[in-house]
Amino acid sequence: MTMRQPARVGMTLEEVDTPALLIEMGAFERNLGRMADALKGSSVGLRPHAKTHKSPMIAHRQMALGAIGICCQTLGEAEAMVQAGIPDVLVTNEVVGKSPLARLAALARQANVAVCADDPIHVETLSEAARAAEAEIPVLVEVNVGTPRCGVEPGAPALELARRIVAAPGLRFAGFQAYHGAAQHLRPHEQRREAIQAAVNKIRECLELLEKEGIPCERVTGAGTGTYPFERDSGVYTELQAGSYVFMDVDYAKNLGEGGAPADEFEHSLFVLSTCISRPVAERAIVDAGLKALSIDSGMPQVVDEPEAIYTRASDEHGIIALGDPSSGPRIGDRIKLIPGHCDPTVNLYNWYVCCRNGRVEALWPITAR
Repeated sequence: MTMRQPARVGMTLEEVDTPALLIEMGAFERNLGRMADALKGSSVGLRPHAKTHKSPMIAHRQMALGAIGICCQTLGEAEAMVQAGIPDVLVTNEVVGKSPLARLAALARQANVAVCADDPIHVETLSEAARAAEAEIPVLVEVNVGTPRCGVEPGAPALELARRIVAAPGLRFAGFQAYHGAAQHLRPHEQRREAIQAAVNKIRECLELLEKEGIPCERVTGAGTGTYPFERDSGVYTELQAGSYVFMDVDYAKNLGEGGAPADEFEHSLFVLSTCISRPVAERAIVDAGLKALSIDSGMPQVVDEPEAIYTRASDEHGIIALGDPSSGPRIGDRIKLIPGHCDPTVNLYNWYVCCRNGRVEALWPITAR
């Protein structure tokens, strides 16, 4: 089935079909440049996470600005990136099942594709798949550094799993996955710093154990948009997995910098363009962007250009906006831009990015890995 495009190059935003996912190219390009600049002079590499954008078009732009590779959360994302020419991919997750493992091993023959493990079962099945495909798969031990999700405990359990990987045919021990997801949205700057320092201490213990065993560790990877300066300066992490910095969202904008000021290093560059389809009463506007156009798991979207307007509720195809000034606000047919509460799952609802600059459509990019 052909994916219908919501716009054509050269259109004004008033002509774009809604709801549509917009990238404001100026802000987007500034965000890419600021992260690249933040790592200049550092020995730490950037491996941005494609789970945010799911787009090889964006991944190639990140690589062009110095990224050493790309992260993916799913095997399907990794396949989309490799097929589009991205040469170095880390699947920041465990892969389980005969068919997915065969796909992973086949992918590892086409590019440098690494994966995570946190259990001996993963090591055993990865080794079987690698041998069957005559491939070598780099495997990282995922360590629980503070987020109770996947991850073996630091210390002796992490060392034991590393030993198993070293001994497994078809596998190469490639280091530690040490992502502290829960730290990304701790609002005070000092709380985020303390959380990452605790993670650093856990990984440092793992590295000391590896050194005693004579096992080399080629990388320690982790970090996100909310904490990357701490991992960058830790002396332990070798690469950073920040992803949301390219777009930002309402939730990330709530993080605070030093001294309690808003952490405004990156700009909002991702928007959902909606249309006001009803003004049933003066105090309320209805837009065509509801649950099928926006993820609200991290909170409601923010209305742009209407400072007193609040997006209060979403149903399948409707968004309800309470107007602070009933005498003004949008008229039926007006376009309303919304900043998503959470960019990653919002992106996954769309087939296309509508890339715009100065109010006109500049390009359309497929969201290949959604």
